[in-house]
Amino acid sequence: MKRIKINVPMVFMGCESSYDEADLVMFGAPFDGTCSYRPGSRFAGAAVRTESYGIETYSPYLERDLADLSVFDAGELDLPFGNISEVLERIEEAASEIISDGKKMLMIGGEHLVTLGAVRAAAKKHPGLNILHFDAHADLRDDYMGERLSHATVIRRCHELVGGKVHQFGIRSMTREEDLWARENVIQRKYDFETLDETIDDLRGKPVYLTIDLDVLDPSIFPGTGTPEPGGVSFTDLISAVHRVKGLDIVGCDVNELAPHYDGSGVSTVVACKVIRELILSV
Repeated sequence: MKRIKINVPMVFMGCESSYDEADLVMFGAPFDGTCSYRPGSRFAGAAVRTESYGIETYSPYLERDLADLSVFDAGELDLPFGNISEVLERIEEAASEIISDGKKMLMIGGEHLVTLGAVRAAAKKHPGLNILHFDAHADLRDDYMGERLSHATVIRRCHELVGGKVHQFGIRSMTREEDLWARENVIQRKYDFETLDETIDDLRGKPVYLTIDLDVLDPSIFPGTGTPEPGGVSFTDLISAVHRVKGLDIVGCDVNELAPHYDGSGVSTVVACKVIRELILSV
């Protein structure tokens, strides 16, 4: 790639194609500058690349193998501290290059605000873009402590780009104001993926951006995150939901909010690796 700087010593396991031959390009967005509770998600990209070598490239769930795909891992974006607008511009630029070249993109966060940069790129290229959002948190605040660009406001900012075509699943934490606003402005399924099949049927043939905040998982499974919320879905529930998006026109996707240092066992990072593997094999 012309603009993404490769800034890690290894790639995600099995993702060793060149940029030109790749159908999917992944990159990291190491930013957690608006984290409201526990920072550390900027280290996720390096952690998943290292730990990915402990899992197989083959998925027994899908009977598919990363080795059979053409995926380029571009490494980590070089993002500045303390300049949110510049961070989002660099993410948008990287995502735009990938999407304009006719490739699917997968971004590894970082905090959830990084999604906004990629959605800006996808929405410019694909009018009528829909957002499919898996998360514990609604992220629909208009501002957080006076700041409109925050991981707590990211989906509200995305809504301003795509309108009511936001579909949320797994949500179990929000303010009263977010709850009331969501009822009028987004399509939301609280707590689980019960109605996901109906949404998928509705989204067929339409451009979709999929964003997965890993704190949708219960913290007993995934404690390594900045804002853990009890009552989440199981690993099996999440990868089943990921598998069900196969067949949709996923033009871009991301996995975010792994903060590896809060789980000394390393299990959260391995969980993230397996979600990423299943996502690559599904989109």
